[in-house]
Amino acid sequence: MIRKASLLLVGALIGGATITALSQMPVRVSGVANAAASDTYRQLNLFGDVFERVRSDYVEVPDDAALIESAINGMLSSLDPHSSYLSPKHFRDMQVQTRGEFGGLGIEVTMEDGLVKVVTPIDDTPAFKAGVMAGDLITHLDGEQIQGLTLSEAVDKMRGPINTGIELTLRRENVAEPIKLTITRDIIRIKSVRFREEGDVGYLRVTQFNEQTYDGLKDGMDEVAKQIGSDKLKGFVLDLRNNPGGLLDQAIAVSDAFLQRGEIVSTRGRNADETQRYNARSGDLANGKPVIVLINGGSASASEIVAGALQDHRRATVLGTRSFGKGSVQTIVPLGANGAIRLTTARYYTPSGVSIQAKGITPDIEVLQELPEELRANGAETKGEAGLRGHLQGDGEEQSGSQAYVPPDPKDDAQLKLALDLLNGVQVNSAFPPVGDQKAAVPN
Repeated sequence: MIRKASLLLVGALIGGATITALSQMPVRVSGVANAAASDTYRQLNLFGDVFERVRSDYVEVPDDAALIESAINGMLSSLDPHSSYLSPKHFRDMQVQTRGEFGGLGIEVTMEDGLVKVVTPIDDTPAFKAGVMAGDLITHLDGEQIQGLTLSEAVDKMRGPINTGIELTLRRENVAEPIKLTITRDIIRIKSVRFREEGDVGYLRVTQFNEQTYDGLKDGMDEVAKQIGSDKLKGFVLDLRNNPGGLLDQAIAVSDAFLQRGEIVSTRGRNADETQRYNARSGDLANGKPVIVLINGGSASASEIVAGALQDHRRATVLGTRSFGKGSVQTIVPLGANGAIRLTTARYYTPSGVSIQAKGITPDIEVLQELPEELRANGAETKGEAGLRGHLQGDGEEQSGSQAYVPPDPKDDAQLKLALDLLNGVQVNSAFPPVGDQKAAVPN
């Protein structure tokens, strides 16, 4: 789970930082510890020797700060795809962007095989409107290839003044020719919750988890209940499709909005004493009305926490396709004036004690979308976390892809249609309503 950050094109979502302190070295150490420490010092000396040789002998005078930053980035990125170094500028940007407003194109991205891979475009942003899709690989920016750049460098090149254009060259699976899109940069204002009435059903679309998400959800639920009438309201559809995640506290708050009691999520680090459990408080904003959660291959991190909690507690039926499988926690460690590091520190677990890392949430009802002709060759699938090189290993990994397509016209949306039919009683399914009384299995 992205506890503090989910790197976005031109920005990231980040909550309050977790600050770590170095403990004092013990006076006595064992022979094994001494040997390990000595080996570490030798490796650090090796780094120093290489650094000095580059400084003195490279064909041009290098930038010392850039060399150090690249070395730190290399060290962190070798751990997993989600650990990285944040320069002071990027750290400041992330702290601003968690408030839900930033400048850029509106795409969440990661790095794969030296190219920038689109995790998901953000609803109603320039990239979304231009046709950028989850799973696209960005190969060139304004005609210049991305190969050889770090993710941060590529993101910097995609930033720029609003109302200026940039040409993205995309490689899409099973599409022979490169796709070129010219996109105009804009201020990205993230309205993380959208809502509307669908007859007597409240539809709640959560696009990401930023600081406004819970408040937006509560306002949306209150408004649709007011418009429809509490006595006529048949239930809610909570749409988390292509939601890349965001803040842990907001995922907990959104889950808690529908739960009366019980564990929502736990995080477990390297040591047993680092385990943390987060529990629901009394009060259900939906007043016990039925809930159907929509997920797909673009639903990651915080989205999976919500879907997993409501599924395990039998509070909601989960419908769609298997989720992304981002089940690790990143902690932001500030480094004073030197920026911060984003470090994977734990895995998160659903209330029944299941890790979804590199596996994802399996829906109670699987529904595939009817694809337009140009997407039928590859099924508009994303390989998810298990497809990211160097990902943190999970138990029972699922390597196959999962569909991440959502039709732009709700009339063509088979997943939404079935959800509405179930809530309206037009169709029946053994998974709806879920059997149980909000009691999840005891965590492992």
